[in-house]
Amino acid sequence: MIPLTVRRGLFLTPLLAALAGCNTVVMSPSGDIAKQQADLISVSVWLMMLIIVPVMILIAVFAWRYRASNTAAKYEPDWDHSTKLELVIWGAPLLIIIALGLITWISTHKLDPYRPLDRIDAKHPIAASTKPLIVQVVAMDWKWLFIYPELGIATVNELVTPVNVPVRFKITATSVMNAFYVPELAGMVYAMPSMETTLNAVQNKPVVAKGLSTNYSGAGFSDMIFGYRGVPQADFDKWVESVKAGGGTLNRNDYLALEKPSVKEPVHRYGAVDADLYQAVLNRCVAPGAVCINQQMSDDAKRAAEMASKETPKDGKRQVAQAEICVTPSKPSKK
Repeated sequence: MIPLTVRRGLFLTPLLAALAGCNTVVMSPSGDIAKQQADLISVSVWLMMLIIVPVMILIAVFAWRYRASNTAAKYEPDWDHSTKLELVIWGAPLLIIIALGLITWISTHKLDPYRPLDRIDAKHPIAASTKPLIVQVVAMDWKWLFIYPELGIATVNELVTPVNVPVRFKITATSVMNAFYVPELAGMVYAMPSMETTLNAVQNKPVVAKGLSTNYSGAGFSDMIFGYRGVPQADFDKWVESVKAGGGTLNRNDYLALEKPSVKEPVHRYGAVDADLYQAVLNRCVAPGAVCINQQMSDDAKRAAEMASKETPKDGKRQVAQAEICVTPSKPSKK
């Protein structure tokens, strides 16, 4: 009779074969950073399988060999130790853990989202003089705003990048925390109000895909999806010109209207954008009369420094006098 575990494995095999036809973009991306992350996942899984597969096979083998009806199996109730077996049981997992730790430590530093790229792909390094394309990202309720500060344009729910050009994303949010994620391009990076996170990535071939938020942020979270396209440089230049020709300016008043919560927001394109809008969003001072956080912090630091300088005399006489009071013994009172 075939063991239950083997029968279950035979039953699940066709299902796994069916899943093999799925478009698993996470494991087959077109961006170099995402590809390196997928390779890290694959290596980690295969290393762990070196333990998992033998263990699963041995469970079935032991169950079959030492079944109650097998009288030929050797029965040793007093056996309790084997040095060779202990070395295998503990040595193999230990070596795999060391290998996993080393690979993960190296990859964690190499794939740090803040780390500038040093290559376009495995065969093409990046020249030191190469300047990345800057894209400022604002996670809103429940839509995405993309500002291209060097190009003077902005879009809503549409991200386009040129192929084989390093892109540096500067990411923030308006009200609650979200997570910026384009599976074709790179890993997930959080977007938080009043904070800026960075993601360096590159697209290696033309692609039409989607990006999304992977951190729950309210009622419209499920529809917080934007279109993403990686296009050749010539097509990217044409797209930029079309956005500029479309007209429309994203100024502070327009932004305040756009900032209001909305679901399934259509694509918007702006041929011009206020140069300081992103910094105003980051420092939460888009509204008229609002004090920017960075300015408030600077003013508080100056006031604290001024108060400290007033309380501490330059010649230090106050400290000396206080010290003398503490160490001078009191004289007895006269009666």
